[in-house]
Amino acid sequence: MTFLRSNDGLVCAAWAAAACLLAMVAAPAYAQAAGPVVQQPDTVFLEELTWTELRAGIQAGKTTIIVPIGGTEQNGPHMALGKHNARVRTLAERVARTLGDAFVAPVIAYVPEGALQPATGHMRFPGTITVPDDVFRRGLESAAQSFRVHGFRNIVFLGDHGSTQESQKAVAARLNRAWHAESVRAYAIEAYYRAATVEFRELLKARGYRAEELGEHAALTDTSLTLALDPRLVRPIAPRDDDRLPGVGTGVEGDPRRASAELGRLGVELIVTRTVAAIKASTTHR
Repeated sequence: MTFLRSNDGLVCAAWAAAACLLAMVAAPAYAQAAGPVVQQPDTVFLEELTWTELRAGIQAGKTTIIVPIGGTEQNGPHMALGKHNARVRTLAERVARTLGDAFVAPVIAYVPEGALQPATGHMRFPGTITVPDDVFRRGLESAAQSFRVHGFRNIVFLGDHGSTQESQKAVAARLNRAWHAESVRAYAIEAYYRAATVEFRELLKARGYRAEELGEHAALTDTSLTLALDPRLVRPIAPRDDDRLPGVGTGVEGDPRRASAELGRLGVELIVTRTVAAIKASTTHR
């Protein structure tokens, strides 16, 4: 063993090296114990956060949670089954970032889509997934109750699918009756769906697009919104006579052939603007 001479006498070199190594190893642990400033991830999605990061956000005043409600259904031969899910997730993110005090819950992808036996509505097409209305409502209510437990005060339902609108309102009303003595409220924001359908169609009509193009499902408005938000989900438009189910058709109600991302961006701006305004009005004047 070798020794070093210092002002304090002989010091064992091996001990000195061990002490240095111990200090290097212990430093990060000490820093962590001392409570370093940890930068929050740049995300509003609850599922991308740890529980401690979410708790910190709630404590900092982010007490609004947006519950995006999609649906898994046929969207014609040209558009993927997950259109509603992808669209509402992206739009909810934009709404949350604009609000500045909100997080976004995982998308609810299973919603009422028709009967099973015999199959009705979109259930006649492969890939559509349905749940009974009461199952959907109980799931939505339980999710909202979970958010209440963890400190959220504004629980906002955004439904991209027509079949969920009445259930969202019913669940919000039932929860608010139960929470009447608390500072927690649930909101079914109808302005979101109205902007995505009625208002967007009116905007395009004013630009010269025909009612038979705009349609009700998987047509020009629907396809344009998806092109603007997630173009991977849209295929080249197939001829209308292709891919028909006997007695049912293609699943398209309208004509998507003139759809474009440019038109879709008009709808996106409209939806985000209307939704943010509706949420602010609801949560401020409750």
